[in-house]
Amino acid sequence: MKKWSLLLLLLPVASFAQQPQSWIRINQLGYTPGAVKVATWCSKEEKEIVKWELVNSVSKKIVATGMAGKAFGAYGPFKQTYRLNFSHFKKPGRYYLLAGNIKSPEFEIGDDVYKGAADFCLRYMRQQRTGFNPYLKDSCHTHDGYVLYGEKAGIKDSTRIDVVGGWHDASDYLQYSATSANATYHLLMAYRDFPKVFTDEKQANGLDGKNGMADVLDEAKWGLDWLLKMHPRPDWMFNQIADDRDHMGMRIPGQDTFYGKGFERPVYFVSGEPQQRGRFMNNTTGTSSTAGKFASAFALGSKTFEKTNIEYSNLLLQKTFSAFAFANKVPGVTQTASVKSPYIYAEDNWIDDMELANAYVLSKDNMPVHKEIIKKTLMDYANAEPITPWLGADTAKHYQWYPFINLGHYELAKQLQGKQRDTVIGYYKEGIQRVWNKAKSNAFYRGIPFIWCSNNLTTSFAIQCYWYRELTADKTFSELEQANFDWLFGCNPWGTSMVYGLPSWGDTPVDPHSAFTHIKNYPIDGGLIDGPVYTSIYKGLIGITLYQPDEYAEFQSDLAVYHDDYGDYSTNEPTMDGTASLIYLLAAKEAGSKPKK
Repeated sequence: MKKWSLLLLLLPVASFAQQPQSWIRINQLGYTPGAVKVATWCSKEEKEIVKWELVNSVSKKIVATGMAGKAFGAYGPFKQTYRLNFSHFKKPGRYYLLAGNIKSPEFEIGDDVYKGAADFCLRYMRQQRTGFNPYLKDSCHTHDGYVLYGEKAGIKDSTRIDVVGGWHDASDYLQYSATSANATYHLLMAYRDFPKVFTDEKQANGLDGKNGMADVLDEAKWGLDWLLKMHPRPDWMFNQIADDRDHMGMRIPGQDTFYGKGFERPVYFVSGEPQQRGRFMNNTTGTSSTAGKFASAFALGSKTFEKTNIEYSNLLLQKTFSAFAFANKVPGVTQTASVKSPYIYAEDNWIDDMELANAYVLSKDNMPVHKEIIKKTLMDYANAEPITPWLGADTAKHYQWYPFINLGHYELAKQLQGKQRDTVIGYYKEGIQRVWNKAKSNAFYRGIPFIWCSNNLTTSFAIQCYWYRELTADKTFSELEQANFDWLFGCNPWGTSMVYGLPSWGDTPVDPHSAFTHIKNYPIDGGLIDGPVYTSIYKGLIGITLYQPDEYAEFQSDLAVYHDDYGDYSTNEPTMDGTASLIYLLAAKEAGSKPKK
């Protein structure tokens, strides 16, 4: 259904009367034998179905049947919807579903349906590298940068500092410490929790060739090395490179001249005070949110490399404590700065970042703090923000509650016992329950608000569901967890995967908001796009123009829209940090797909 041809556009109007009015949405990656397996039947007509049939796509034999069950009614563009649950069928093979005279796309059931998916998404992370870019086999942004807002730390305005490295944030070329530290943490965590999932096919610089280290660790170290540059001294920490002047034109990354300092770009200091946002000031109140993320990434990095690179591990441990001290300088949030547009990362919470940082720092053996004092400190943070505020809400500001779920609860719960552990896990359960209260009324089990980067929220929420299940063995929310994963790979109103090129045989984005694809027709394999937004948000955004006919026009609604179009930066732009979170989720899915021996 990708990109109508001119011939199709010239067909007589009468031919469209033959177009289907009902569809079956599936997870295009497939399903593992022991997992929840649900497809969604949806129709633009007020129809009812009674049963479904599962058909072997090779033999054409019906291998399972079931009742359609509850009609969920209207959702988005559809007047009627059903959930087709075939979880009881576990035999590997290729199949399709039939229901109400509608045939689904073919899909696979098997132990290896998610094999290699996490590594595939690492391709996008490598393509986002700045400094030396292994995809382009060239370097970019090698003159960064000059310091702003560092006067109180004794840094003269426009002082030159070397902060070359890291990742471009999205399809623009800004770089943010908060998103990069979070991405680095997720990559490290993915290796820690699922080391057998990842392979070694790339060198440290991202070029082909083995180097004895899993590629996910090469990528995590690329992030850590940049964070070290962004925190070069105990009293120095930087929040971002460049600003929205970057948006003066889409281009393949190179050396930018938008900032009045030759090829240098501005490097914003973490001052703990409001900074410029065009005619406004951002709402920065402190240093904790960004510095807390630094501390957690450094701490997990130190632990990860302690047996293979002790010198590097010790450096990261040193930086853990200096970043932690910086986080405690001025308790509060550090927001990003912009110059021309109103769009920033408007983070409003920092307690979760400090909970995670404290879970690492206070667990160190050399901390001269009594065990009970440690527990009280950690529980004070956990109790201060028990539920991530967007969970169960209808909306939120852009990146208002970042990193979308409370990562600290997971690390803390693993350290606690008894009532304290139950309390922290209960916070996860309450957050999931709030989403479930909204999701259970529609056939897609959709309880995530359609705000900007809704796919990032979806990924993170699926991780929280996974962690809750792992911590408790409680499968109450397993179907909700799977529904959020399925949504990302095609079980959504548009029937498309939200990840470029994954699966290779599926309906995936082909025209993202990316200079790589738009200018050079380069693939952005593995990039997770922003995802659908409320139609009301879409209509209010600045500068959106669709360049092609909308192949998903019949699936747009007053509720939400998604466009596979270069011109839609709100729904079809890939993000680095969302992709890193997805790498963790895909690694969890692959690791969990293996039969227990």
